[in-house]
Amino acid sequence: MIAVGRRLLQLVVGLFGYALAVALMIRSGLGLGPWDAFHVGLHTLTGLTVGVASILTGLVILAGSLLLGVRPGVGTVANMVLIGAFTDLLLPVVPPAGGWLTGVPYFVAGAALVGACTGMYIAAGFGSGPRDGLMLALSRRYGWPVRRVRTGIELSALGAGWWMGGAVGVGTVLFAATAGPSVQWGLRLFGVVPPAAPPPPPVADDAARRAA
Repeated sequence: MIAVGRRLLQLVVGLFGYALAVALMIRSGLGLGPWDAFHVGLHTLTGLTVGVASILTGLVILAGSLLLGVRPGVGTVANMVLIGAFTDLLLPVVPPAGGWLTGVPYFVAGAALVGACTGMYIAAGFGSGPRDGLMLALSRRYGWPVRRVRTGIELSALGAGWWMGGAVGVGTVLFAATAGPSVQWGLRLFGVVPPAAPPPPPVADDAARRAA
């Protein structure tokens, strides 16, 4: 029971940290991350809160993941509900950045939290979130690196979010380009994916072997 309680705590802390990352990047003023642009675009079109838009988007992605054989777990449902709820909770209390001087640290902290907290809540072992489940399913099925799959998904969300009116800026492009490596780092940090294999040792040529 203690081990399960620790894992649940890890799950909730990871999801809260991810929501904090979302709030920081929205408040940075440098442009929204791809999924945030998508959620804010839905908010603009429908009047839903950003958090509710995130939850509904997760439901749609979950349906697509099921077609790829991903079984939702407790963490999947918690991801859909808690990130959206925490985001709506944090946005009113995270002050907007006053310009580039504070906006850049906001954004950098948010991008790093995305990777670390993704690894944290997936490593809790209750199932990945809808977006992460889709990312991992595509990576495993086709043998594509996580960073490439994540970057492709982020760029697709970015295009749809921009079309719906989500704010796009320098930060948006940076996040789309760095989200994949950041998430892969977080997954390795918490042991979800194996570390990169070390390069093979150099092979000495015949002359070097004879000289030795």
